[in-house]
Amino acid sequence: MMNLNKAMLIGNVTRDPDVRTTAGGQQVALFSVATNRSWTDPSGQKKEQVEFHSIVAWRKLAEIIGQYVKKGGKIFVEGRLQTRSWDDPSGVKKYRTEIVAENVIMLDRKPGTAGGPPAADATTPEAPTTPAEPEVNVDDIPF
Repeated sequence: MMNLNKAMLIGNVTRDPDVRTTAGGQQVALFSVATNRSWTDPSGQKKEQVEFHSIVAWRKLAEIIGQYVKKGGKIFVEGRLQTRSWDDPSGVKKYRTEIVAENVIMLDRKPGTAGGPPAADATTPEAPTTPAEPEVNVDDIPF
């Protein structure tokens, strides 16, 4: 039986990426992308719903995102869904579903402009081709 965990978004970056280094020395970037959906309800009214997606990137891709991804930019993100859990200070279990980015393309860059790659792919030679991120203790993530 085949399994598939793939997420693809095109949306706007809602805040500059937060790039940190874990206690184990891994670069990690966290940012958010907004997508919207429009439809007409049964009474003929136009409706719109905005979704905010948490994105996590690791290693070389995290570095590239930190350099080139900025709030307000139009972006394509391809990755996989992952839910992590932790206990908050009062002992309540919290959950967050994130997209672990494997490929990112900045869509609003002008062709021929300098200043970095228009696309970043976690499978480039600089990035390991083994699992998309290391086994990391949630307590090691600095945010």
